[in-house]
Amino acid sequence: MTQVGAPAVGEVLADRYRLEEHIHDDSTGRQVWRGVDVILRRPVTIVLKYPGGDSANDMLQAAVAASRVVHPHTVGVYDAVDEGERAYVVREYVDGHPLREIVATDGPLDPVRATAVAYAIADALAAIHETGVAHGNVHPNTVLLGAERIVLADARASADASQEGDIRGLGGVLYCALTGTWPAELPGDFGLPPAPTVDGKLAAPRQVRPDVPNYIDALTMDLLDDQLAAPTAAELSGELARLNIANEVSGPLDLVAVETPDPPERRPRWKKLTVGIAGLAVISLLGLLIGTKWLNSNTSEGGGPNGTSTSQSSPGGNSAPTAIKPANVRIVDPDQGDRTELNDAKNAIDDSATTQWETQDYKQANFGSFKRGMGILLDLGKVRDISTVSVVLSDGGATVGLRMGESDPADGGMSTTAKDNSVVSSYKQVPGAEQQVVQVTKSWTLSGVKTRYLMVWITKLPQAQDGGYQLGVKDIKVRGQ
Repeated sequence: MTQVGAPAVGEVLADRYRLEEHIHDDSTGRQVWRGVDVILRRPVTIVLKYPGGDSANDMLQAAVAASRVVHPHTVGVYDAVDEGERAYVVREYVDGHPLREIVATDGPLDPVRATAVAYAIADALAAIHETGVAHGNVHPNTVLLGAERIVLADARASADASQEGDIRGLGGVLYCALTGTWPAELPGDFGLPPAPTVDGKLAAPRQVRPDVPNYIDALTMDLLDDQLAAPTAAELSGELARLNIANEVSGPLDLVAVETPDPPERRPRWKKLTVGIAGLAVISLLGLLIGTKWLNSNTSEGGGPNGTSTSQSSPGGNSAPTAIKPANVRIVDPDQGDRTELNDAKNAIDDSATTQWETQDYKQANFGSFKRGMGILLDLGKVRDISTVSVVLSDGGATVGLRMGESDPADGGMSTTAKDNSVVSSYKQVPGAEQQVVQVTKSWTLSGVKTRYLMVWITKLPQAQDGGYQLGVKDIKVRGQ
């Protein structure tokens, strides 16, 4: 029997979203389509639920909550519509594959990549939990791995959703990434083989594959142990960042699970791992990029961006970093930018507190959902050792980070949307300068960063007094050896 109001290829929803291809039906029977926003001319994902009305409340409420979170590892939500006989959510299209599909096809991830995936999702959950809600749907089908991003999709606003449940779900995701199986202790199976058991208990990842480091093995099992208090997502994000950095830089450091000697009231009950002195020394020297780098196996010889080493000896003497004056500065305006904000870029580096480069006034903090962000690209004239970068903004509350790249396609010619898209796609996050909410002034202290092209990358705007969203950049300073 044909479903009433069943969608068809080519149908346009809300006079805007054209259905292109039915991808699949999810575990709750909702239809997932690839579509196109015919107004902004960008690909989208459309999730349809039949019927709408009360039965779609959870989906629509989750979409509204998700739209408030702007984070590189979450999926942007553009629209949510209830037509009564059906409801649908329109969200960012991510060109990637679910973790479940990847491990089913190619086998488990290596431990470093698995840790990077878990870190990205923990960081996304930290941003979601900060708004006071839970994601409610963390499992291998909602973790999408793309060529450039790892994202957590498809939040649910069900009554049983909880922040602790999100953390346990992330433990299952990490277990799945390491073993290619799913623990029976967690709901669902997601088409994955059941996790093996030893003496009737869940086998630890290290019992399934001996190459899993001790500390990742212990952390995974801690997250799945409901007898241990769950960490917050922010705590877990920090722990996974440290573990990934230590493992990636120095190989199998002896970071074994030990009990700390601190008084019980000062030790987080969930956290049985401590990083050894050698690991902390490495971490203090290095701020490696992780998360979106999880599958980039083509890093230039030398270990870091532009083929440079990610660590270096301290320079001789006590010479202070010197100011680096950019040879050129310009605005990067990708995606659906109207190219009207390209002027006055030099105001951001003129050492004057009375001038600034500023964005237009947008109706939404994420540049009105028109683009991924905007950047101020600095050409330093040659490859430089960078030690600090500081910015002075017009207002607090913007989300800002640093990126760097090997070239500027607009060198010697006019900037275009295509060239700016190339910059955004190819530039990588500067180690130790990830996207974060900053106040009026922000200074990043960097280590082992060498680049000629540096970009201050803005992904979220603060609210202006008139109720819109706008940001001015008053000053950018770069210092180095």
